[in-house]
Amino acid sequence: MGFLYSIIIGGIAGYLASRFMGSHNSALVNIILGIVGGLVGGFIARRLGNDPDNDGLLMNLLIAFGGAVVLIFIGRLF
Repeated sequence: MGFLYSIIIGGIAGYLASRFMGSHNSALVNIILGIVGGLVGGFIARRLGNDPDNDGLLMNLLIAFGGAVVLIFIGRLF
């Protein structure tokens, strides 16, 4: 169930991040950006002293959103 939860949260976060950044990607790219963004955001959150595993749905969505925004920004640099 955790994997399905990650895909759903990642898809939502990737969609929101792509709209926020003005990037119009396909649904599959949005899901991938959201999932990888969740990993990146989780890594950053852990370095800042937060434990995203114990946070609720909204915090996990915000962390994945932030990570996806960072990935879209880095992608635009190249």
